[in-house]
Amino acid sequence: MADDDDTSLDPDEETEVPSEWMTTLSDMSMLLMSFFIMLYSMSTLDTQKFSDSFSSVKRALGGRSQASMSGPIATKEMSTLVEQARLKQRIIGEQHRVYDQFRSYVSSRGLEGVAAATLEAGKITITMPAGVLFPKDSVELTQEGMAKLKMLFEFLIKAPGERINIRGFTDNNPPGPGSRFRDNWEISSLRAVAVLRYMLSLGLPPNRLTATGLADLEPLYPNTTPEYRAKNQRVDFVLERWIGE
Repeated sequence: MADDDDTSLDPDEETEVPSEWMTTLSDMSMLLMSFFIMLYSMSTLDTQKFSDSFSSVKRALGGRSQASMSGPIATKEMSTLVEQARLKQRIIGEQHRVYDQFRSYVSSRGLEGVAAATLEAGKITITMPAGVLFPKDSVELTQEGMAKLKMLFEFLIKAPGERINIRGFTDNNPPGPGSRFRDNWEISSLRAVAVLRYMLSLGLPPNRLTATGLADLEPLYPNTTPEYRAKNQRVDFVLERWIGE
């Protein structure tokens, strides 16, 4: 009987694990609820709602007490956060406007199938197939490519609030035997720079432009068919709202 008593579980040990589990679940539920309350208040930009949700989150994260959150420091923090939220919302609104304008421009200039655009997280990405801009395995713009880029320039010059990162992409096939290019990094980079230089020659300000070569990273489609490979070979123009001077 003594052995049976020694091997029996302590009642306290039986309840310890469930108790810790419930505490963790409760904390996570509180954090998630506070997070969604904060998102709601930011979307409506009601200062009182924002303040209340901010206080809830800080308390849930073990921040300062309610008493220490009042006063000039907390007021300054709140003002800064509300202003940042308003600025972000204004930027997204402006990007939606530019995106809609570009879609109308594409339709009016007959660029369907040549230039496509997406809008995500405040960034507009305009995509043009590399086959329209460059000959196969080349980094020199074609006459057709320059004509299409000039039409794109005519839109971009009227959107001075956009900074533009020009990104070159390839598929995952390496340059063929006898190619003068070492790899796809070189091809994608030189294509992006070629487009940038042409845009500069047309009159886009240099402080609005950057160029990046990304080789076969970020494919739009699996590189499993010639059609998919052709779509992955592209030049993207990533437009971000510029809050500058």
